Amino acid sequence: MKFKALLIFLLFIGFQIGFSQNREDNFFKPSDSLNKKRQNTVVISEAVLATGTLVGLNQLWYANYSKSDFHFLNDNAEWLQIDKAGHVFSSYQLGRFGAEMLHWSGANKKNQLLYGAGLGFAFLTAVEVLDGYSSDWGASSGDIIANASGTALYVSQELIWNEQRITPKFSFHTTKYANFRPEVLGSSFSEQILKDYNGQTYWLSVNLHSFAKGSKIPKWLNLAFGYGAEGMLTGNRDYSVALSTSNSKRFRQFYLSLDVDLTKIKTNSHFLKTVFSVFNTVKIPAPAIEFVRFNDVKYHFIYF
Repeated sequence: MKFKALLIFLLFIGFQIGFSQNREDNFFKPSDSLNKKRQNTVVISEAVLATGTLVGLNQLWYANYSKSDFHFLNDNAEWLQIDKAGHVFSSYQLGRFGAEMLHWSGANKKNQLLYGAGLGFAFLTAVEVLDGYSSDWGASSGDIIANASGTALYVSQELIWNEQRITPKFSFHTTKYANFRPEVLGSSFSEQILKDYNGQTYWLSVNLHSFAKGSKIPKWLNLAFGYGAEGMLTGNRDYSVALSTSNSKRFRQFYLSLDVDLTKIKTNSHFLKTVFSVFNTVKIPAPAIEFVRFNDVKYHFIYF
C-alpha cells in the first residue's frame, strides 16, 4: 500500500477544510496569545482524527493480511522513487497544517515547530510501524527518511527565514497505464490519483520574491521544479508484466514551470487565507518544459 502517504494527506485535507467552515471571519484569525480553548480543540481534533485513521487502516487494510514479527523491507528502488516524493510532500504538508493550526490557537513558535510540524513525521512513521508488523509488507527505511525530509524542509525554512520560500506541491493527470493494470493502478479516477504513479508529479515551488525582496517580482509568482516518471506497470523493474500492447519502458521526467503561491495573495479575509493555505498544496496548471532523461525536451502549453 505504497500510496498510503497521499491517502492520509487527503484525509487531513478534508479535516482542514471542515475545520475551516465557519461564517464568522474572526474565527479564522490567529489568536494574539495562547487560547487554551482553541489549543484543546486542535489537540483533541488531531488526536481523534489520527487515532481513527490508524484504527481504520488496521481494520480495513492490515486485517486482510497475516501478521509477522516487526521487520523492514527495502523498497527504495521501486516506482522510480515517486512514492518517496509522495512521502516528502505528505509529511511536509501535514506538518505545515499542524503548525498553522497551533499558530491559530496562539501557541508560541517553539511549540508550533515541535508539536505541530512534527505531526506529519510522527503520524506517517506510526503507519510504517503497522507496515512492519504485516507479513505482506514491511517498514521502509526509505519512507522514514522521506518523512523526516519533509518535516525538516518545513522546520528549517522557519528557523532560517521565518517563512516558507520553497513549497512541495502535487499535480495529477490520467495515463494509459492504468488501463493495463487497473487492479494495481486504479480502475476509477479517484483510485488512480492515489495508485497510478505514472500520472503523479511532485514539485518544489520556489517563491521568487522571497529571494529578491527589493525587486518588482510579484509576491505570488513562483518557479516550480517537478519530478515524475512513466512506463511503470509494477514497482520493481525486475518484476515486469509482459503486456505486448503497452510497449512501456520506465523513464524519469523533470519539469520546469511557473506557479502561484496562493498564500502570498493579499486579502483581509482570514477565511480566504485559510482556503488559500489548503489549496496551496496543489500546483497551478501552467505552461511547462519537460526534460525526459535530460536528453529529450518537450513543451506543454498547459501541464498538470
